[in-house]
Amino acid sequence: MSDFELAVSAEMVFTDLPIVERVRRIHDLGFAAEIWSWHDKDLAALAATGATFTSMTGYLHGDLIDPQTADEVIRTAELSVKAAETLGVTRLNLHTAELVDGLPARPRLRATGAMWATAVRTLEKLGELGASAGVTFVVENLNTVVDHPGVPLARAKDVLALIEGVAHPNVKMMLDLYHAQIGEGNLIELVRRCGNAIGEVQVADVPGRCQPGTGEIYYPAIAKTLQDMGYRGTVGLEGYASGDDVDALEAFRAAFTV
Repeated sequence: MSDFELAVSAEMVFTDLPIVERVRRIHDLGFAAEIWSWHDKDLAALAATGATFTSMTGYLHGDLIDPQTADEVIRTAELSVKAAETLGVTRLNLHTAELVDGLPARPRLRATGAMWATAVRTLEKLGELGASAGVTFVVENLNTVVDHPGVPLARAKDVLALIEGVAHPNVKMMLDLYHAQIGEGNLIELVRRCGNAIGEVQVADVPGRCQPGTGEIYYPAIAKTLQDMGYRGTVGLEGYASGDDVDALEAFRAAFTV
């Protein structure tokens, strides 16, 4: 049995099934479920599966780092909080910039001091929203080499600096180790450095973004590091199945059973 709460992104496995059936399969296999967007889904039907939902997208539009659109992040985060009540989700995921099909809606080639300051102010407001609603907003690091070019302040070290700058208990990191391996590497030291800033860990192997054991990351060592740190939170598989979906989920479970 794993020391962690194990969750699986319903967006990336059992992809031949409707989303509600994917969640039901994930639940039947003993995992919690995660979704991305909520506005295009039947939340009542998802809730009726009986699954535990650990995270979903916490905004619809806007950039944390842009004073022209940051208010839209706040406005749509308020809508996300209401939607989360249906599923019992307490962790709402953010990015530093709005993504459209994985790419930034407003690409930027460099970060500025104004972007840092705006992101901190926006996250402070989201922290207060989270505290009043009983949810935690988590900022996900991304890689800008393969999947998300043009997203500023996307690296794990940048996201960590934002979280530490905000210093609010309802604002944490969604530490995505797939993205961190592509953009930064040195994952065990990164995990240790992030420490209490971690709200959730997401995983997939590199290259390919499939389940642990299909690439270059030795996830059992990372699981041991998390255990030694005292982390007992959620580890989410945000990756595809390289072959059979059930086998992929069992490989994920095995990697994080310490």
